[in-house]
Amino acid sequence: MEFKNKYVLCIGEVLWDRLPSGTKPGGAPMNAALHLNAIGQNVSIASRIGNDQAGDELKTFLEKSGMSTALIQVDKQLPTSEVLVHLDENNNATYEICEPVAWDNIEVTDSLLKHAEKSGILIYGSLASRNQETRHTMMKLLEGEAVKLIDVNLRAPYNSREIVEPLLQKSDIIKLNDDELLRVATWYNKQSMDERELTRWLSEKYNAKMVCVTKGEKGALLFCEDCFYEHPGFTVNAVDTVGAGDAFLAGLIASLLNNKSYPDSLAFACATGAFVASKAGATPEYNMQEIEQILLSN
Repeated sequence: MEFKNKYVLCIGEVLWDRLPSGTKPGGAPMNAALHLNAIGQNVSIASRIGNDQAGDELKTFLEKSGMSTALIQVDKQLPTSEVLVHLDENNNATYEICEPVAWDNIEVTDSLLKHAEKSGILIYGSLASRNQETRHTMMKLLEGEAVKLIDVNLRAPYNSREIVEPLLQKSDIIKLNDDELLRVATWYNKQSMDERELTRWLSEKYNAKMVCVTKGEKGALLFCEDCFYEHPGFTVNAVDTVGAGDAFLAGLIASLLNNKSYPDSLAFACATGAFVASKAGATPEYNMQEIEQILLSN
C-alpha cells in the first residue's frame, strides 16, 4: 500500500460518550485521530460541535491532547453530540445515538478542501453520513487523490445499504468487524460464504486494495495484494470495548505509514486495540510500554 505522504485527515463525529462509569470524549474519527497523534503521526480531525458548553469542553479536550481544532466547525443551532453507551455482562458496548446534532451538518469549506487535497490518507466512517449535509461534504472530499479508508460503523438505524454503499464504492481500504462483514454480505445474499471468501468478495465487489476484518478478542484478518494475514489477538482483562476498534485502526495505519510489514502492522494494531480495551473509555492515556508488553505476551 502506497501513500503520497504521511499526513492523515479524519472526518466525522466528535461527541461525549455517556458511560455507566462517567462521561468520556468519543466518536470513532476523533478516537482514531487521537490515537494516531499519540503514536506520533501527523493527523487532523474535521468535525462540527455546537455553540454550547459541551462543545467548548470537547474543543478544550482536543487542544489539551495536542490536536489542532482548526477544522472543528461550530454550529449556531444544533447541539454538540452525546451518545448513551450501554455495557453488557461482558463489557461489550451498544450505543444510543441522539440526532440531529452538530456533526450532522459538517460543511464544505475552502480550508477543509485544502486539507483533504494535501492528505496522504483520508479516514471516514459510515455513521457520519447518516444525514444529507455531512454526506454531501464527505462525498466531495472523497473526490481527491488521497488513499481513502472507510471505517464501517453499522449503527442501527443508520445502517442502510443506500447510505453506506456509495461510501464503500469510494474506498481504497475497508475496515469493518466480522458482524458488519456478514451484514454487508446479506445485501447480495453472499452470507453462506466463509470468512475469507467473503473478505475477498468484498474487496473485489468494491475494488478495495485492502480489507481488514476485526474479530474482537479473536484478533483480525487482513486481505491485501491477493494475500491473507491473520492474527489471533491478545488476551487482556477488558474494562470496556469502547474505542478499541478505533485504536486498532490507528495502530494499523501508523504501521503502514511507517512501512512496516503487513504481519507486523496487524500485530501492532491488535496490541493497540487490546491496550484500549483494558482501560476505561475510548482514549485512555497512551502508554507505549504497555503496548510493547502486550506485543511480547503472544
